[in-house]
Amino acid sequence: MEEHGILVADKDTEFLREVTDHFSDAGYQVETTHSAVHIISSILEKQTPVVLLGSDFDKKINLVELLQFLKKCNRHLAVILVSDEESLPVVKKVRKEGVFQYALRPVNEFKQSVGCTFSAA
Repeated sequence: MEEHGILVADKDTEFLREVTDHFSDAGYQVETTHSAVHIISSILEKQTPVVLLGSDFDKKINLVELLQFLKKCNRHLAVILVSDEESLPVVKKVRKEGVFQYALRPVNEFKQSVGCTFSAA
């Protein structure tokens, strides 16, 4: 399998560990962060193809504005927004901003989404 890069951004360290273990074992190159600045610099420097973004990972920045900015940095970026709950208003907003998928935790609920991002390219 060709190695694909995934950036996982979330404030929950246990979730980051679980995602890293799962996707590393599946052959993906996984990078994790707690910082919006790190996400932006990673997208600008490496052109990371997929971002798994926790819906409330950084309270200092508006989620919709972050998504708009990320898509401006790389219009081909696949963002999978990961949340603990489904909120129709949030889903509508993030879909409008080009989110590839809105996924619910746990990891097994969205692991197929990651594979789909690479096959859609």
